[in-house]
Amino acid sequence: MKRYVVFCLLISNVCLGQNWAGEIMAGGAWYNGDLTQSLFSFKRVKPAASVSVKYVSGDFLDFKISFAVEKIGAKDADNASPFLRARNLSFQTLIEELSASFEFNLFDPQVYNQYPYLFAGVGIFYFNPYTIDDNGQKTYLRPLSTEGEGLAAYPGRKMYSLVQPCIPFGFGFKTKLNKTSQLSFEFGCRFLFTDYLDDVSKTYISLEALDASKGPEAVALAYRKIGVPFSEEGFPRGNSKIRDYYFFSGLKYTFAFKAKK
Repeated sequence: MKRYVVFCLLISNVCLGQNWAGEIMAGGAWYNGDLTQSLFSFKRVKPAASVSVKYVSGDFLDFKISFAVEKIGAKDADNASPFLRARNLSFQTLIEELSASFEFNLFDPQVYNQYPYLFAGVGIFYFNPYTIDDNGQKTYLRPLSTEGEGLAAYPGRKMYSLVQPCIPFGFGFKTKLNKTSQLSFEFGCRFLFTDYLDDVSKTYISLEALDASKGPEAVALAYRKIGVPFSEEGFPRGNSKIRDYYFFSGLKYTFAFKAKK
């Protein structure tokens, strides 16, 4: 995180005197994927924040570089489906995201003090899913290969990377406070290229093979049904046809590094 902050500060120092501004955003993040039934639930909302360096054109198109920190998570116990509750899986992860995006103002900023906008860009993010085991201990899931990732017995299931690309996009509404600052409400979604944000994607594997390769802890967290003997090898554990997403919504304060002449 320190590297990202230094990077943003260097950009701002170079660009002082031009139409550059800083942004601070705070709000909530949530996830949709294999452990959710509904598009939104307040139970899944967790804190998130970002800082940005932004080129303000004074016209319809602006550009920004952002660093965001977001926490997301979900658990089957919060779902209505008896099948999902019985599966009993859960995860959390902290996300660190670096992105570059364009904002398109739908009205002329030189004419209007309030106006909506759209944004889209590209980014990369780091994540590392973990869960709380039966002893109350925080346990990272990727090293356990809960669905056979990286195991010789499952050559088609490669270990997923913890650094992934994403496509941030969304919309917002800006309100000018004065000549050098404004307040915005923003809603954003991240399109992902991985289905392992939650460490759940495909089918149950052989617990014997998992035990031989990763040990009993991996077995205990790969299959968490209570009081149900395991007989589901090859049956769905997740849904690989549906990608995971995460969302970030909140209030954003924009301030000019130097007032325009």
